[in-house]
Amino acid sequence: MKKHARALIVGFAALAFAASVASLYVHYRLLADPSYTSFCDVSETVSCEAVMTSRFGYVFGVPVAAGGAIWAALVLILAAVGMRPAPVSSGTAREPAKKSSATSKAETDNRASRVAGYIFILSTVGLAAVLYLGYASFFVLRQMCPLCLTMYVGVIGLFVVSGGAASDLSGLPGRLGEDLRSAVGSPMAATLSLAWVIAAIGLVVLFPREEVVAASTPVDPVAAPTETLGSEEVAQFESWLAGQPRVELGVPANGARVVVVKFNDYQCPACRQAYIAYKTIQQKYESQYPGQVAFLNVDYPLESECNTGGIHSAACEAAVAVRLARTRNRHREMEEWLFDNQATLTRDRVKEGLAEIAQVTDFDARYTAVLQDVRTDAQLGQKLQINGTPTFFINGIRIASTLRPSYFDAAIAYELKKASGLGPQGSGPSQAPAR
Repeated sequence: MKKHARALIVGFAALAFAASVASLYVHYRLLADPSYTSFCDVSETVSCEAVMTSRFGYVFGVPVAAGGAIWAALVLILAAVGMRPAPVSSGTAREPAKKSSATSKAETDNRASRVAGYIFILSTVGLAAVLYLGYASFFVLRQMCPLCLTMYVGVIGLFVVSGGAASDLSGLPGRLGEDLRSAVGSPMAATLSLAWVIAAIGLVVLFPREEVVAASTPVDPVAAPTETLGSEEVAQFESWLAGQPRVELGVPANGARVVVVKFNDYQCPACRQAYIAYKTIQQKYESQYPGQVAFLNVDYPLESECNTGGIHSAACEAAVAVRLARTRNRHREMEEWLFDNQATLTRDRVKEGLAEIAQVTDFDARYTAVLQDVRTDAQLGQKLQINGTPTFFINGIRIASTLRPSYFDAAIAYELKKASGLGPQGSGPSQAPAR
C-alpha cells in the first residue's frame, strides 16, 4: 500500500463527513426557522439553500446530506480501523521474532489494501452520486452550493487515493466473508459497526420532515414577531432609517401612508423565506391599520424571457400565473401555492397549479399579453438597478437584504408613526395596492 494513503483517506472522509453534517445543520435550520439564512447563501447563483431545498436535495423525504453523512462515516470507520498500521515491536528481537513481525506487517498491509479496495468501491458509488448531483446543481438548477462542492472534493479525493492504494479488486468478493467475520470478532470494529448502524437508522427515521416541524409550530394570523427589540435597539434602527435616502418609485400611494414594495421572484428561495417570515406582519397591519399600509409585489423574475437574464426557468410563468389568478381574486392563494411548490416549478406545473387554485385554464392563450406587464415591472427594477431578490422599498427606503422580522415590523411602525403627522407619503410602483 502506498505511503500516506491511510492518512489521505481519513482526511478526505473527514472532510466529506464534516460537509454532510454542516449540510444537515442547514437543512434542519431551514425547516425549524423559515427566516433562517445559511452562512453559504452568498448570492443568487451561490446558495446552499437553493440546492438543498430543491427536488434534488431529498430522497423519499430524507435529505441527501443524510446519505452523505452515513456514507462518509462508514468510509471513515473503515479507514481508521481497517487500515491501521501494525504495532511496532520494541526491545531486542531474535530472528524468529523478526520474522513474525515481518509476517504481521505483511498481513496488515494486505488487509489495509483490501480495505482500500472496499473504500474504492464505495467511492465509485459516491462518485456516481456526486456526478449526478453536480449535473443537477450546475446545469438544471444553475446554482453552486459551497458545502456540496466540499463534499464533491472529499468523494473525488477518496476515489483517487483509494484506487491507488487498493489491492486486486477481483479477489475481494472471495475475501469479503472472511473480512466480515474478522470485523465481528474484533471488539472495536464490532462496537463501531453497531454504533454506525444505530446512528444511520436513527438519522433517517428521526430527522424532522417539513410537515412535522410545521405542525409543531402554532399559527397565529396576527402574531407579532417573536423577537422583541429593546428601546435602545429601536432607537438605533430608527436613527438609521431616518438617515437613508428615499427613492421615488413613480406614483402616489393611493391613500396608503406606508407602501412596502417587494421586488419578487417566485423561484427565489430568499423570496420564499421573506414571504413566510413576513406573512403574519402583513396580516397584522392589514387587520389593524386597514388602508394605511399597502404591500405590493413587483415582478422581477430572474429569467431571460421577461427580464435581462437569470437562472430560474419558470419564474416568468409564475409571475403571469399570479396575475391571471388575480382576475379571480385568488392571487394570494396562488402565491402561497407557488412558494409551497417552489422546488418543482416548471411551465406545466405552474399551469396545473393555476387551474387548481384559480380555475384558469387558458394560460397559454393569455400568456403573451400578460407577460408584457411582467416585463414592465422588470424594467422598473432594471431602472432601480435591482441586483438581487427580494429587494424591499419601505416608503422609498431601499432594503437590499431581508430584515429580521422584528426589524421589518419596526420599520413599518416607524414609517406609520412618522406619516401620521407631517411625514412624507410613501410611493409605490404603477400597479394598484391590490397586488
